[in-house]
Amino acid sequence: MDLTNTTNPRTEQFIQRWHQAAGSELATAQSFVIELCELLGVERPHATADQDYMFERPLKEGHSDGSESDRRVDCYKRGHFILEAKKVNTGSHTKSYSHTLMGAHAQAQNYARALPAAEGRPPIIMVVDVGQVIQLFAEFSRTGGNYIPFPDPRSHQIKLQDLRDDKIRQRLRLIWTDPMALDPSRANAQVTREVASVLASVAKSLETDGHPPHQVGAFLTRCLFSMFAEDVGLLPASEKAAGKSEGKGAFTELLQTHPHHPPTLQRMLQALWADMDHGGFSAALAREVRKFNGKLLKASQSEGYALLLSGNQIDGLLTAAKANWTEVEPAIFGTLLERALDPDERHALGAHFTPRAYVDRLVVPTVINPLRAKWSDTQAATLVLIGEHDALNAEADQLAWPVTLPEQIKAVADILSAAPSALDLEAIAAQFKGKGRWRESLPVILETLVAIGRAQIYRDEKWMGLS
Repeated sequence: MDLTNTTNPRTEQFIQRWHQAAGSELATAQSFVIELCELLGVERPHATADQDYMFERPLKEGHSDGSESDRRVDCYKRGHFILEAKKVNTGSHTKSYSHTLMGAHAQAQNYARALPAAEGRPPIIMVVDVGQVIQLFAEFSRTGGNYIPFPDPRSHQIKLQDLRDDKIRQRLRLIWTDPMALDPSRANAQVTREVASVLASVAKSLETDGHPPHQVGAFLTRCLFSMFAEDVGLLPASEKAAGKSEGKGAFTELLQTHPHHPPTLQRMLQALWADMDHGGFSAALAREVRKFNGKLLKASQSEGYALLLSGNQIDGLLTAAKANWTEVEPAIFGTLLERALDPDERHALGAHFTPRAYVDRLVVPTVINPLRAKWSDTQAATLVLIGEHDALNAEADQLAWPVTLPEQIKAVADILSAAPSALDLEAIAAQFKGKGRWRESLPVILETLVAIGRAQIYRDEKWMGLS
């Protein structure tokens, strides 16, 4: 039984209640957040003198001309998140829907930058379409950069029904309680330290056996590359993955198949890497492999290309292979490549690998931040162009107001039936061309549709079509 997707009555009740919500943003946003907090088991917002966790957090937004505007954040928790809520009354497939949420994201980023410096910027932005989706964006460095989709552009949008997944609820719970625990670099650093410790033991053991350091470095780099390649799907999956094998790919399968026959494993690894260098059918795997460019896999007949391993060394490589290599810092490859160069070659190349933190200190302000600023300008220009385009299209798509009353009633009923959610009077009127006196008859037509059972009116003066 998969417990990650086991729902409980509270989750189902929350989903059913908010899936049918038809009120405005003002009427629903705070109630939605409060009930979401209750579902997640976290403290709800409350007004305090410190203004550290509340609805409608006031702030001053500065402008380029030196002026300031009063703004309010829909929901704010210091050091945790900014939440910007919308209630979008168009279908999620429409351009106006995407336009609205993009605008909300840009608005929330401006709020983050307008916060007092003493408070710091929160690592998370949430854009909520009440009752529909929660979009997550993160900027874990908290240095003023752009907030990017989290955990990635394919899965940053949480639909209401996704709350049935306990992993999704836990992700949201951490945003309220410990958002920095979601920072991928923390997990990557832990995995990298563990893997590096194992590989250091293997490397030391191989050098103790008499293998030169540059041969050990080159051999282990080929092993690491193979582990990464199988984890990202560049090497074939293990044929035993569904059975007793614990391996995730063909490289790990070789280690598990020949743990007690080191000479056989040595020849199999040599054959696999030679086949990866050329591409095509691999005798070592009895299946096709991709061609991998580069110098790493060349010279398969050279001394030390594939080393003879002991049982303990094979076990060490198996332990490293079981890690998730998509979460291992790339710097570990550089460290081993540095070992793979003999001292004279290393001196000639000036090869030395700098820790990532040092690289970030140089690259972020000189390369990343300017690119982020240009991207923000591009997004702003895109929003303007989208608005102009939508305005022209909206005018072209408007309907002519029918001449006779029966036709008018039918036209309004058809618009209500086709709408994905309830529409207010202005939204209905916007479907027709012109500004004539016909608008005065709309309320009467809507009352007629309600009376004959073709429409339903809600308390916030919105109408929904009924079939």
